[in-house]
Amino acid sequence: MHYIDAHSHVWTPDTAHYPLAPGFRRANMEPASFTVEELQAQMKPSGVDRVVLIQMSFYGHDNSYMLDCMKRFPGQFSGVAVIDQHAPHPDVEMKRLKALGVRGFRIYPKDQPVERWLDSDGLQTMFAAGAKERLNMCCLIDTNALPALSKACEKHPETPVVIDHLCRIGTSGTITDADVDLLCGMAKFKEVTVKVSAFYALGKKKPPYLDLAPLIRRVYDAFGPERLMWATDCPFQVVDQTYQQSIDLILKGLDFLKPADKEWILTKTAERVFFK
Repeated sequence: MHYIDAHSHVWTPDTAHYPLAPGFRRANMEPASFTVEELQAQMKPSGVDRVVLIQMSFYGHDNSYMLDCMKRFPGQFSGVAVIDQHAPHPDVEMKRLKALGVRGFRIYPKDQPVERWLDSDGLQTMFAAGAKERLNMCCLIDTNALPALSKACEKHPETPVVIDHLCRIGTSGTITDADVDLLCGMAKFKEVTVKVSAFYALGKKKPPYLDLAPLIRRVYDAFGPERLMWATDCPFQVVDQTYQQSIDLILKGLDFLKPADKEWILTKTAERVFFK
């Protein structure tokens, strides 16, 4: 078993060495600690030996803790950084971080109108650099942000794009056909991949998560297993539920998945996207 968890956060209570960004306090850190060692204690018993680390919002644009974890354990972690997406020359920072092992950059609408969230010069520069450098634009969005993303993919068809957490369909507890249609429509862009992840937050939000099977089946039919990747979204997956319950949905809960499909979703897609 050599699986890849395509999405986990880490942070440390050592705020002296890794200070929080302005506007954040220690009280915002829930749980109070989820260090790389705590992540390793969760992942290894489930056969996961590589993880894509996602920069945590507590640290703003200072990716130091994530980068230090990657440096301490060569080959075990890849990284998705957060940079100032409205900076004049974000492509310079993207190239610097690529040299340190970062393979993606988290983007989201923030305080922008959702229909125009990708229109800024900074984000357009990031999309262009993503195509040139093979760096992923990792989107934390709801389905209302997909029309703007579709326009960006049309303009930058060579830019690799990752949609996090099944586009957060079902966070309200309800999974609608209209939302699923919007997500599946993104499959026409060949560089778009989707994280099948954060089961604790979607639908009924309870293991064994079988209520998510119809949603995952439709996304599987649209994208194919080669463009889907499993992830936990730790530490949030393990606050009230378990790491193993997340991976078990893919291993045991979806009867339409063939062994080769599981290999893609649990390992090969994330390996191609984040570890090459």
